[in-house]
Amino acid sequence: MRIKKIRIGEVALFFIFSTSLLFTACKNKDKKLPDSNELNKIYFDYKISAEEGYDNLTVILKYREDNKNGEAISPEILQSVKLDDEELAPDSSKMNGVYYEVQRPIANFLGKHVITFITKNDEEFKEEINFSPMVLETVIPESIKRDDLILNFSGLEIEDYIRVLLTDTSFFGDGINRMDTIRNNQLILSKNMLNKLADGPILMEFSREFERPINEASKAGGRLRINYTLRREFNLQD
Repeated sequence: MRIKKIRIGEVALFFIFSTSLLFTACKNKDKKLPDSNELNKIYFDYKISAEEGYDNLTVILKYREDNKNGEAISPEILQSVKLDDEELAPDSSKMNGVYYEVQRPIANFLGKHVITFITKNDEEFKEEINFSPMVLETVIPESIKRDDLILNFSGLEIEDYIRVLLTDTSFFGDGINRMDTIRNNQLILSKNMLNKLADGPILMEFSREFERPINEASKAGGRLRINYTLRREFNLQD
């Protein structure tokens, strides 16, 4: 019977490989869950963006270190992130780090939804959101004279804020770019404001930039932002 010889090099290689596996197993076994100090530094950054005329809206969820300008935290601290009953898969980029993104049909997203964030040590945070798109109820005619223009909206708070952009086609005009307060769903574009624009085609854009604190978050806090944009065009004339 022939006995196969085992070379010394093979024995050494087997020993190194076995030792490496044992060290890795011990390291994983001893790996600790994130402590309360790490969890208290998580800043919740939620954003919903939508635009009239498009079928879908975008939900982006980020978890940052300390504040809204902090770096995205390691996914090792996270166990799961859910929108309603759907668990979201993490994505990442060099610019944004780890984030969670999902698109939903605007028509099916109206009303209340729940974002659930569960940490590795089973601490759970739930945030209820209510999506109600801004609607311009006033029908804009093809041509408008330079007079006060009363605009009625729906889907806003009793007191809300929107950014108003009015752009003409003149080379020298700067147009209008301002944040306005809307009370009781009504906004008045004054005659004086329209006088700053040149005659001809006008692009009118309204952007609701709603922001509130996260109700259920770590000590670092968080924010929910809902941005909704709509546009209209008309001819301005004397």
